[in-house]
Amino acid sequence: MIDHRRLRVALLGAGSVGAQVANLLLTQASELAERAGADLELAGIAVRDVDAPRDIDLPRDLLTTDAESLIVGADIVIELMGGIEPARTHILAALNSGADVVTGNKALLATHGAEIFDAADQLGASVSYEAAVAAAIPIIRPLKDSLAGDRIRRIFGIVNGSTNFILDKMDREGLSAAEAQRIATELGYLEADPTLDLEGYDAAQKAAILASLAFHTHVSLDDVHREGIENITADMIDGARRAGFTIKLLAVCERLDEDGAEAISVRVYPALISRDHPLASVHGGNNAVFVEAQAAGDLMFYGAGAGGLQTASAVLGDVVSAARRHIAGGVGVGESPRQSLPTASIGRIHTRYQVTLEVADEPGVLARIAGIVSEGGVSVATVEQSPSSDAQGRAHIVIGTHRAREQALSDTVARLAASDVVERVVSVLRVEGE
Repeated sequence: MIDHRRLRVALLGAGSVGAQVANLLLTQASELAERAGADLELAGIAVRDVDAPRDIDLPRDLLTTDAESLIVGADIVIELMGGIEPARTHILAALNSGADVVTGNKALLATHGAEIFDAADQLGASVSYEAAVAAAIPIIRPLKDSLAGDRIRRIFGIVNGSTNFILDKMDREGLSAAEAQRIATELGYLEADPTLDLEGYDAAQKAAILASLAFHTHVSLDDVHREGIENITADMIDGARRAGFTIKLLAVCERLDEDGAEAISVRVYPALISRDHPLASVHGGNNAVFVEAQAAGDLMFYGAGAGGLQTASAVLGDVVSAARRHIAGGVGVGESPRQSLPTASIGRIHTRYQVTLEVADEPGVLARIAGIVSEGGVSVATVEQSPSSDAQGRAHIVIGTHRAREQALSDTVARLAASDVVERVVSVLRVEGE
């Protein structure tokens, strides 16, 4: 038997992910030791309440409320507490004590990532965070390492399993938004604060992390244009299906180059995806991320985007890598040099719209609407008119545009809404993936 060096591991947090990580560290210790080249000793688990009920029974003697003392002397600190504080303070303390850090805290990295990475670089430590985006899907390390020598043009995909579950239920089973959300809550898909998922905050945090890696530029949560799914209705889902689309909450990170002025766009919003597109077949709580790189071409990463055990897999992968670094010696590998590319406003992107209007069902209306659209410099690709199901003498007109600048499209919708021929703008959705 090989006599391995022993590394002390401190775990902060024992929620659904933390408990799974602790259980795997304890039950698969010999296998992990062989892979890491070191015995990974779980020195303790910091929790808020040692008596709180947990999905997995953990040895009581490992539980403590004293995170500060646990961090001291640890070789690797795993932070799975979530939130900003005290997680930020604990991570900085761990780095200052000489430990490497493994975290899945997307909210913290999206707001204080620059500070944490700078501290790690100055101290020669490493911060690993594969679990922060898309759970078990390996996307962080490919961007950070495998594609570091390439030029990434675009990343887009589904990075929030909870909203994908809800939209998928509405699309495939015809459920209302409220019913789909109720099922998602019962199954534990939604965060304790559901607005983090429904209003796109979770996806925006992940988009900020992906964009920072892809474009070697610090992107904060404030730089991300964010729209959620709280206004998506069953009628909108049905309309999308009839037109050959499905609705997905997408994160889009894009490099823009106009007249030699380079910038990036990072955004999250619900969008129409053709039912022939691979993203349309991403069902349930799964995630899928497309990476478009100049040399490598188009890549797709797919898998479970949520779940305690699945996320624990990503955490332990980072732990094994951190342990190997300890054994090999040397300083931690820092983040890529920063380029400081500016973040473009949402108005600068190019996309196309599908706009549904409720109008008076009378002659001349369609011509008036076509004139308003044309005045805005927007070209109409498709038009479909049908009687409104909820109003006498009204009709629904669905306009699909050609690609245009977002600002021109949104200005055109504003003019339509203000015109005397439009009763109301029923919905506006972007079309992506084409």
